Amino acid sequence: MELQVIDAKGQSAATMSASDEVFGREYNEALIHQVVVAYQANGRGGNRAQKTRAEVRHSTKKPWKQKGTGNARAGMTSSPIWRGGGRPFPSKPEENFTHKVNRKMYRAGMAAILSQLVREDRLHVVESFAIDAPKTKLVAGALKDMNVSNVLIVMDSVDNNVFLAARNLPNLAVIAAHSVDPVSLLAFNRVLLTKAAIAKIEESYK
Repeated sequence: MELQVIDAKGQSAATMSASDEVFGREYNEALIHQVVVAYQANGRGGNRAQKTRAEVRHSTKKPWKQKGTGNARAGMTSSPIWRGGGRPFPSKPEENFTHKVNRKMYRAGMAAILSQLVREDRLHVVESFAIDAPKTKLVAGALKDMNVSNVLIVMDSVDNNVFLAARNLPNLAVIAAHSVDPVSLLAFNRVLLTKAAIAKIEESYK
């Protein structure tokens, strides 16, 4: 598999060989969907809680007598059908949202995403990406020269200058190759990888 390497002006400068197993895999929508949903679900925290009818603030006094009022029978105001009553099956912090995805499936799903990005011409390779100082205008200018926007920059290890300079720019993220995830790859219009990052990704997903 040959990937196009672009220069600082966004023009094709050379080609590089890449693994067919990682960048030439067939598109598998069902697998990609499963991997993305599992990744999002596994990132959820158990931070929501609802109250049972025993936990809501209420009186145990019968609201009205059983017969003669014309109203439906009612025992106490904590009933789930009452406004302010408890929930019959409440959400609790210990609720488990995790999805299990086998390692082989996850690697195949990531490879399918990367391969589709190549086919859609949304994945670009550069020799390296660096700036002299942590200034936002330097990163913005470099990306403008390359004619790319809404981009995820993947490096073998995150350059501190690039990371600090990119924080103020919308629709831009900088991550290390070992931290690449399916949601980030799909969230941006373009993915910019350094040659060193390509080697790390191939090592992880072969």
